[in-house]
Amino acid sequence: MRVYPSNCHIHTGAGSGLWLRHFAHIAAREINLRLAPAMLTRQAIHSGAYFESFEASPNRWTIERIESSLKETLARRPGRGNDVWIFAYGSLMWNPAVKFDARRVASLDNWHRAFCLRMEAGRATAERPGRMLALRPGGSTQGLALRLAADTLDEELRLVWVREMVLGSYRPTWVSLALEGGETVDGIAFVADESRDQYESDASVATVAPLIHQAHGRFGSNAEYLSKLHAALHAWGLRDPYVQTLESRVGRPEPTPGLAGSIDFDA
Repeated sequence: MRVYPSNCHIHTGAGSGLWLRHFAHIAAREINLRLAPAMLTRQAIHSGAYFESFEASPNRWTIERIESSLKETLARRPGRGNDVWIFAYGSLMWNPAVKFDARRVASLDNWHRAFCLRMEAGRATAERPGRMLALRPGGSTQGLALRLAADTLDEELRLVWVREMVLGSYRPTWVSLALEGGETVDGIAFVADESRDQYESDASVATVAPLIHQAHGRFGSNAEYLSKLHAALHAWGLRDPYVQTLESRVGRPEPTPGLAGSIDFDA
């Protein structure tokens, strides 16, 4: 797997984890972060541009810590089956940026969507903070289950981890997913890590709606993200009363001038 420019030679084998530790200095040297942001792509993660775009955030995890989280999660992998499924409940629904060989509507019991993570980068700033989406205990959630392609599994997992764990806001958790049609599979869900500084216990519509309405950063508005989430749920015939109420309260955002897309960092 190459997640660094082709002119950077990194030894693999027993020290293959070195690929991650070269993100920061490679990106700083070779990537012009002042270019207009675009829709998050595999290349943006591979090149280090995505990781480096959070350089100013005090919550950004180190490369080593991201890698360690992936290894620890895989070590807890349940014994049922060899496939790896990822539960998509946010931006992974409309912009997965990973290769998968199956995508199914799925239900997850005992977890529900909540905009419970404080956001001060991406679609917000420290002066105009917003909220990121996560999962919290209780209720149930409908989303999509993505089965990562087996022939590039290691690469897909690394891409997902850099994307989701850049700020360490989530706790990767093995869950049981009920697929449409009755099949049950083990999958990974990125749930809110309530021990992190970014976690906010009050995710009520009354509290969150004004924050989402005013938040805006280099990658667009928080309201635009909410609108995309609402549209993705509708496209798949899914409903989430919390999201629907928030979307009606916040309203539809105006497109951000000059942005072809956006970079989002939740599942």
